[in-house]
Amino acid sequence: MSKAHFGLIGLGVMGENLVLNAERNGFSSVVYNRTFSKTQDFLNGRGAGKSIQGAKDLQDFVNKLERPRRILMMVKAGAATDAVIQKISPYLQEGDLLIDGGNSQFADTERRVAELESKSFGYIGMGVSGGAKGALEGPSMMPGGTKSSYDAIESLLNKMAAQVDDGSCVCYIGPGGSGHFVKTVHNGIEYGIEQILAESYDLMKRVSGMSGEQMANVMSYWNQTEELSSYLVEITETCLRTKDPVDGDDLVEKIMDKAGQKGTGLWTVISALELGAAVPTIYASLNARVMSSMKSKREEAQLILKGPSIENFDLGDISNGMSPLMDAVVLSTIASYAQGMEILSIASAEYNYNLEMPSIAQIWKGGCIIRSKLLKRIQDAFNNDPQLSNLLLDPWFADQINRRLPGLAKVISCASNSGIPVPCFSSTLDYINSFRTSRLPQNLVQAMRDCFGSHTYERVDKEGDFHTEWLN
Repeated sequence: MSKAHFGLIGLGVMGENLVLNAERNGFSSVVYNRTFSKTQDFLNGRGAGKSIQGAKDLQDFVNKLERPRRILMMVKAGAATDAVIQKISPYLQEGDLLIDGGNSQFADTERRVAELESKSFGYIGMGVSGGAKGALEGPSMMPGGTKSSYDAIESLLNKMAAQVDDGSCVCYIGPGGSGHFVKTVHNGIEYGIEQILAESYDLMKRVSGMSGEQMANVMSYWNQTEELSSYLVEITETCLRTKDPVDGDDLVEKIMDKAGQKGTGLWTVISALELGAAVPTIYASLNARVMSSMKSKREEAQLILKGPSIENFDLGDISNGMSPLMDAVVLSTIASYAQGMEILSIASAEYNYNLEMPSIAQIWKGGCIIRSKLLKRIQDAFNNDPQLSNLLLDPWFADQINRRLPGLAKVISCASNSGIPVPCFSSTLDYINSFRTSRLPQNLVQAMRDCFGSHTYERVDKEGDFHTEWLN
């Protein structure tokens, strides 16, 4: 049998779908899984009759691949990825290429690129977004590493990726761990938008007493607008319309209010703090998941801590998308994107990634979880001004802020008076109000820091650093 074009390690759902994607696009493959029975099940099932071979061990796997070998690893991030690299390295030869398609921490990818390329192997850290369906039909892919390594797989990735009007949803991101860094930030934005939609649901349910069908109709309206048309709004509508097959009630109401996380949202926030980027909307979404995990404590606290009763507040007419609530969702979604793009901009300079913001917006327009019509506006904003310091300063986005800010403030007031937490909405309002003012109260913070620690301060009327003996 002839040598295969492409190899895959790890036959989870994502791995299976990606190798089927590659095979459909003309690339014969060989697959390996730690348990050979899983490989056999795949070859006898979804992989039957296709140009896909199986391998019993890593030496057999490597021997079945044409050179230079192109190997995609879809295994758990961290120690599991390092273990696979250690086990397969003795069988690799100069010019062979390993691709990590998992959600690895970007610093781990930086280390692996340096280690593997010192042995004359190529290494790509590639973020993959789109879930199981995207992996099969065409995901958004974010490969980072040396440019020569990317060039070796460019034709493969271009065919596997989702396609939009202006090209494939894949491009060379940059050196080192840049691909995984961009994927991490993508996931941080995703956390934000998911929580934003959850907060809108909570207000529609608790303040307006709406049914699943009524709320789904609002999502349907939003999904027809330029500002909110997106994959996440689309699936939110689907979730709200879905009924429990047992009793016909709204299924979402039967689901425990505890959200999981796999770490990328946390990594986004940690990176933002390290880089000095303000990401309050994204941080609020992460914290909301943490609070949701405290289910038993919240149940106990509800019996002790009293709050206001639900206020009768008009969130707007369903027929026009509940205008004030839509304002809150639009501005919070914009804030989540803006904060993510700012992290990328700062990281690009700090880590010498030379990220192309329009290209990143372009590859997120199809295949990935945060795909939306808004990304075309983001792409245009950075094309029009490559030095744009914050997305909110682009004229189109600034107009959205100026028109919708009163609606956001109204919704937050309603939620506050009713005792309903809206962390992303509230953080977005604070973010915008902080960003749009030239004066913040940190002059007093600096005074206190100098008072207790002699940290000095700058003056508005003189150049230099100053210190005062405050406690004389």
